[in-house]
Amino acid sequence: MSAAWLLAHTGIAIVGIVVLITWLRTPPIFGLVLGATYLGLATGLGASGTTDALATGFGDVLAEIGLLITFGVVIGSLLTATNTLHRVLERLLGIFGERRVPMVFAVTLSTVFTSIYSDVVLVLTAPLARRLGVRLGRRGVALMGGALTAGIEVGLVFVVPGVAALAVAGLLGVPLGEMFLYGLAVGLPTAVLTTLFFALLLRRVLRWNPATDELEAASDPEVAAQPPSVEGRQLPLALSVSPVLVTLSLIALGALANAFRFPLGPVSLPSEPPIAMAIGAGLAFLLARRVLPRQQADAAVGKALAMAGPILVLSGLSGSVAEVIGKSGLRDVLASSFSTGVLPPLVLVWLIAAVLHIAMGSISISAITAAGILAPIAGSLDAPVVLVALAACSGALFLPHVSSNFFWMFQTLLGLSTRGTFKTHTVAMSLASVISLPIVLLLDIAV
Repeated sequence: MSAAWLLAHTGIAIVGIVVLITWLRTPPIFGLVLGATYLGLATGLGASGTTDALATGFGDVLAEIGLLITFGVVIGSLLTATNTLHRVLERLLGIFGERRVPMVFAVTLSTVFTSIYSDVVLVLTAPLARRLGVRLGRRGVALMGGALTAGIEVGLVFVVPGVAALAVAGLLGVPLGEMFLYGLAVGLPTAVLTTLFFALLLRRVLRWNPATDELEAASDPEVAAQPPSVEGRQLPLALSVSPVLVTLSLIALGALANAFRFPLGPVSLPSEPPIAMAIGAGLAFLLARRVLPRQQADAAVGKALAMAGPILVLSGLSGSVAEVIGKSGLRDVLASSFSTGVLPPLVLVWLIAAVLHIAMGSISISAITAAGILAPIAGSLDAPVVLVALAACSGALFLPHVSSNFFWMFQTLLGLSTRGTFKTHTVAMSLASVISLPIVLLLDIAV
């Protein structure tokens, strides 16, 4: 089959997946498997070859990231059950004061609590953010909305153990320690710069008007901001946060050992990412048992497993798409298309993920899908694979809108109008996407 036909069938498959998910409201699992099946049959793999590719791609991805995502979500669920996030934010507010609270939120949520799934973080932090925003003046709620967006979603896609960061790293075969170090180098400055630039836009361009951008019927922030009750005693805060710190320290240690080629000896096993994540999850469970009844701690683990299921399935199916692309002969064709393009490869990667996000409405799904499409050619692009992963994550942040479930949760929990949600969530996320891309490109020059 000619290269033109291979590209045409690939385009039909991708557009078909987008149409099924967005316009026809088909669940993503069916859209992805139908698109991958069409691509396999249309490019000559046949029924048996297509089925083998679907199963192989699915299994390979889950073997790579299944344990990582599962243990990461378990850590997040247990930290939520023990009210650790709320306690950390309250402590930081006491240290830095209310005027610095937007930056405190952005930095903390984008680096420390990325293991907690984004929807859960939003539910936990939005009431507190709204309460504090009211105290910051006329534009305070908008400032806090931008900071929440910059923290939660940037952490989700860039910083391990963010779920999207884990999934994209697994699909593209990026070592998790490397993804953590490079992701932090992109995510932290992105969160800080997004918060600063958004505050500037809010003063000079966006013209925030509480009468039209906020809803009068919003829930009472003082009542809504009360943290969830936790039965039993509370552990020291540093001990409560230790599961995250221990996990990240072990992963970082392993990454540094690989980079500088020094032996870790007996520490090499716990520095392996799946073992490090398992240690963190086990420590989180033991600490939760100190402050919660056994039934509540068990329920938190059960809830985490229910949350991890859809993420794992979608990641696996994106791996199926990648395997079909690899088996069909498209690998060389796509690599050639990227190498002869007018734009740099990383910018094209960003554009693919941005278009998928605009069409699909989900940051996680668009980042994972983009990674699945790019996986067969990632190693042949003129850029380190870890930067291909980060460029896809950067593009997946661009222009969230009404097709996103997070968009409507954000509006409701912060008490904003639809117009106000566009001014905060959509603008801040698009800023984060545009700001992070040059950082990725600078890293490409540096390495």
